[in-house]
Amino acid sequence: MDTKRLVMVAVGGQGNLLASSVLAEAALLAGVPMGMSEIHGMAQRGGVVESALIFGNAQSTIISDGDADVLMGFEPAETLRALSKCNSRSVVITNLAPLMPFTVNIGQGVYPDLKKLQELIRAKTARLIAFNATTLAREAGNVLSVNMVLLGALTQTGVLPLTAEHVKTAMRRKTKPAFLDANLKAFEMGVAAAQTA
Repeated sequence: MDTKRLVMVAVGGQGNLLASSVLAEAALLAGVPMGMSEIHGMAQRGGVVESALIFGNAQSTIISDGDADVLMGFEPAETLRALSKCNSRSVVITNLAPLMPFTVNIGQGVYPDLKKLQELIRAKTARLIAFNATTLAREAGNVLSVNMVLLGALTQTGVLPLTAEHVKTAMRRKTKPAFLDANLKAFEMGVAAAQTA
């Protein structure tokens, strides 16, 4: 089995760590060796959270610049910031709903133009799947389900050695029962969005 490397970036509170946990459980169900590392940064203060997940046999859970097969971003500026992890064969999945940093909110910074951001990503990678996952999560019944929307899009690409059933079974095991229906609906909406993006 080929080793596949996934980098996930988010802002604290967006559900990156739950998404990592679901993928780890799905890998266990699929019998796929998997390693994971996380950088929490200033997550509780809205800072970046980065997860590195490696599917298959690997010596390390560190993903060097240029080595990611997939980059999944929960926030567009964070996706752009992590672009150095990608190469010309990488697939990038990003939510297009920005969360403005403190510096932008107080007038000390400028948020990147979303159209230009997408152009920069497309120029460096093989495929970009970009859509407003926050809107889809809200439509699914829980705005906090952005992570599950993005997992649906990720699963649809077929890059990772996991089926939709593996991921959905993992979701049933890892998410609270009160959120399960909305999460499953969000997952399916992410699958559909990736098919048309």
